[in-house]
Amino acid sequence: MGPVRTGITATEALQIILDQARPLGAETVALPDAEGRVLCETVTSSRQLPPWDNSAMDGYALRVADARAAGAVLPVLFEVPAGDPGTRALPAGGAARIFTGAPLPPGADSVVRQEDTERRDDHVEIRIVPKPGDHVRRAGEDVEVGDRVLAPGARLTPAHVGMLTSLGRGFVSVHQRPRVAILSGGDELVEPDGDVGGGRIVSSNSWSIAAICREVGALPVYLGIAPDRPEEIERRLRAGLACDAIVTSAGVSVGDRDYARGVFEKLGCRLLFWGVDIKPGYPLAFGAFEGRGPLVFGLPGNPVSALVTFEEFVRPALLQMAGHARLFRPQIQATLGESLRKSPGRMHFVRVRLAREGGRVVARSTGNQSSGVLRSLCEAQGLLIFPADARELAAGDTATVQVLDPDFLAADGPGF
Repeated sequence: MGPVRTGITATEALQIILDQARPLGAETVALPDAEGRVLCETVTSSRQLPPWDNSAMDGYALRVADARAAGAVLPVLFEVPAGDPGTRALPAGGAARIFTGAPLPPGADSVVRQEDTERRDDHVEIRIVPKPGDHVRRAGEDVEVGDRVLAPGARLTPAHVGMLTSLGRGFVSVHQRPRVAILSGGDELVEPDGDVGGGRIVSSNSWSIAAICREVGALPVYLGIAPDRPEEIERRLRAGLACDAIVTSAGVSVGDRDYARGVFEKLGCRLLFWGVDIKPGYPLAFGAFEGRGPLVFGLPGNPVSALVTFEEFVRPALLQMAGHARLFRPQIQATLGESLRKSPGRMHFVRVRLAREGGRVVARSTGNQSSGVLRSLCEAQGLLIFPADARELAAGDTATVQVLDPDFLAADGPGF
C-alpha cells in the first residue's frame, strides 16, 4: 500500500471517490416500485399507441363532406361508447354519437364537439364547419411499434411509469439501490432513548445519515454504536462488509482512542485519503477494498461536519452507484447580504439563509458556524462556497450557493 494522501482539496477528494463509486448492477422491480429508479434497459414498444383512431372529445363523428356549411343537420345513426370494438362503418350522410376514447367509425374523418352541436331527437345540427382530423387522435401518433421509448440511464418519473403501463410492462430493469452500513462509535454515545447522564450524549449522526440515505434512494443498514474498543468496532464493521458502502463517524481522527482506521486496514480496506482542506469536515477519510468490497467513508464526529461531508462527498457517490447522471444539488449565484471573513487555506461551506430581494437572491449566514451547532444547519437553505484562497467576501459580492432546501426553488404561484 502506498502512503495515505492527506490535506487534499475538495475537488481531488471528490474525484478519488467518484472514480471508485461504480454504478451497481441491475435488478428487476415491479412497476409500482420503479418511480425514481434509474433504468438499466432499452424499452422498445411492442404496441401502437393509440391502438386505433379515436375521439378526443364527446361529440359526433361524421364525414366532413356532409357538413360543408354551418347548420347542416344529419341523422344520428348509432352510438360509439368507449370500449366499443369500432367495427361499424359510418355511411355517407350520417353521424354517430361518440364518446372520448371511443374508436372512430370507419368512414368518419372528423369529430365535432358536443358543445358545437344541437341534438334534435334522432338528428343533430352541426353549428360549425368541421375540418378533417378535428378532435381525432390518430393511431400511433404517440408511439409506433418498434419505437425506442426509453433508454438506459433514464430516471423514471410518474410519466414514464404511465408509459410503461400503457406498453404492458409490469416489471422493469433498474440499477440496484446502494445498501449503506452506518456505524457510530464512542463510549459517550447512547441511543435516543438512552440515559444521557454522566456526560453521555445521544448518537444523532447515525439517524441523520440514515435519513439522507433514504432521501437519495439508498438503503440504510444501522450497525449500532460501537464502544471505544477495537474488537467491538471490528465486530460491527464485519457485519457491514456485505453492503455497498460503510459510513462511520467512529474514530477516524487522530486521537488516542480513534481506532477505526486501524480496524479498516486489518479488514483489508486501503485508505486512499485522510484529511480534506475544507471546513467543516477536515478529518474526512475514504477507503476502498481491493476487488470486491464496500466503499468506506470515515466522517468526522461533530454533527455538522458529518452532515456536510456526507452532503459533499457521500451523497454524489451514492447517486452515481444508483445509476444517476446528475449527482449534485442545484447551484445558484447569490449576493452576499453581509461580509464573511476567514483565514486562507481551506474552502469553507458556510451555512446560509436565502431570500429573494429585488429580483436577486441574497445569502446571509445562519449565525454560529461551529461544527457542533446543528441548529445552524437546520436553518440553512444552502451552503455557500467560500474559496480556499479567499480571505474575505464582501457584502454585495456574488458567490456560489448549493441549494439544500427544495422549497426555496418552489414558486409561489403557478406561472400562468
